[in-house]
Amino acid sequence: MSDSIRLLPDHVASQIAAGEVIQRPSSVVKELLDNAIDAGSTNIELFVKDAGKALIHVIDNGSGMSFTDARICWERHATSKITQTEDLYKINTMGFRGEALASIASVAQVEMKTKNQIDELGSNLIIEGSQIKKHEHIPLNKGTQIVVKNLFYNIPARRNFLKSNPVEWKHILDEFTRAALANPEIQLKLVHNDDLQFELPSQNKFDRIKSVFEDRKESDFIYFEEQTSIIKLEGFIGKPSIAKRIRGEQYFFVNKRFFKDNYLNHAVNNAYEGLLTKDQFPLYIIYISIDPAQIDINIHPTKTEIKFEDEKNIYQIIRAVVRKALASHIQVPEEPGFDDNQFMHLQLNPPNNLDLQPFQTVGNSKLDKSSIGLEGFKDQYQAQRKRNSQNWELLFNTPQTLPVKPTQTLLNVGEDVNDTRVFFQLNNQFIVTPIKSGMMIINQQAAHERILFEKYLEALERNPIVSQQLLFPKIITLNAGDESVLLEILPEISALGFTINTFGKNTFVINGLPAELHLENESLLISEIIETYRNTLTPDISKNNQVAKTLAKRAAIKSGLKLKPEEMNRLVDELFACNEPQFAPDGKPCVSKLTLEQISRMF
Repeated sequence: MSDSIRLLPDHVASQIAAGEVIQRPSSVVKELLDNAIDAGSTNIELFVKDAGKALIHVIDNGSGMSFTDARICWERHATSKITQTEDLYKINTMGFRGEALASIASVAQVEMKTKNQIDELGSNLIIEGSQIKKHEHIPLNKGTQIVVKNLFYNIPARRNFLKSNPVEWKHILDEFTRAALANPEIQLKLVHNDDLQFELPSQNKFDRIKSVFEDRKESDFIYFEEQTSIIKLEGFIGKPSIAKRIRGEQYFFVNKRFFKDNYLNHAVNNAYEGLLTKDQFPLYIIYISIDPAQIDINIHPTKTEIKFEDEKNIYQIIRAVVRKALASHIQVPEEPGFDDNQFMHLQLNPPNNLDLQPFQTVGNSKLDKSSIGLEGFKDQYQAQRKRNSQNWELLFNTPQTLPVKPTQTLLNVGEDVNDTRVFFQLNNQFIVTPIKSGMMIINQQAAHERILFEKYLEALERNPIVSQQLLFPKIITLNAGDESVLLEILPEISALGFTINTFGKNTFVINGLPAELHLENESLLISEIIETYRNTLTPDISKNNQVAKTLAKRAAIKSGLKLKPEEMNRLVDELFACNEPQFAPDGKPCVSKLTLEQISRMF
């Protein structure tokens, strides 16, 4: 048998390695911004065309490179940041592994101009697919300019997997935002398709945050700062009133490096406990300063994950500090500890339908430990517990269910349905009705999503929905990424009954809504539609289908909403009038049946 294992060619190995670091245009933006920051730049300009697919151009006034360094920096594992293993545990720079530039060069056409403070002339270098095409001296000011053209030009299959321009542009904007928030002292400029998006001067942290989040007011933020023996914390959290039902405005920075951490994110969310619903997400920008030896930033190719040596204590610190900051500005629900005496304050009277002897009363007041003393109260408490234990069967009695008048329905699902229809809600989440073979259970939210999805799809393809004009138009301000997504889907949502007009840069006016859509916060719905559309967009699903699915998901009734009998009746009617009543647009089931045989097996 002949040998089958061989070394990969260098260009193939480089492209495979590039796949770990350069996943999309925003990956190039991140690496080039990191290098510019590491070079000590005080002014960085970023120019992008076609969401980075055609051009990414970064200009900085940093330290620059010598003629020799300009050539070697494009080799794999070439870096000035570390020289030995121990250096990995005291890293204070953004890039350090020497993979970024080599990865970019292997999948794009690159031109670099750079000059340091010492040399009289700078360098001009042109690379295509890791091949050096030109390297020459040129006159230049101190700093570095890097142009990346036609990303993935030599890997067409990889280029085809890129998302639409609005989606890729949003990822670039995210990287720019993270760099801007982490380095407020650096002047930053962002231009997309010749349109100026941001021009940020050198600022303090709070002014930079206000410049980035243009749609937020100064009063929306709460500042905090805390120094401990482990870490120093500083940052801003949003008041509960501005929390959204979408993620995105949540930032952790450690030693100026952005990172993602679900565990620490849970610490912040937990601090908001009692202030937000489970589907709301708070805004926060938290800066952590820590000894580099206490963290490991070399656990992921994109360097967005970090391992903390003392993670549990950091969790408790973050949670406590955020909770304290919230308490200083708003009323935060207290967190009672376990105390045996607290149970003495509970009302021990049984329900009215239980024939149990209640506490003695004095006048109209329940007898408590203040009136008979603590020992006397405990005696009463123990006596009550004894009586309850002797009458435990009565605790399982439930009030008689009032007969429900059968409701006429247009629902017709064949022989399986009883002639007499009764609907009732379970946990304000499911609609339950008896059928001849057992019981049918309908998920009210999934069912409504299916109904709205087919209605919206019909509107997009054939019959636009009538728009109801608002008495007072609503003005909404979006960031640059959200603006591009809204402009892309504006024709589709107009057919669904939305009347939205541009009103200057990043600003829109909502003049009308679908006639049957009743909302209290129109701008929040638009933000949720944009976010959901961006996060779920896939090449194999049409835009009409995606927009209909997005709006249906956001506009459908939610679990927990109490429905009237006639509302349940209509919902079931409309569900079974759909082309595909069994499943919601995301594939989750709308209807499930529990047969008499299955119920019998339970017993």
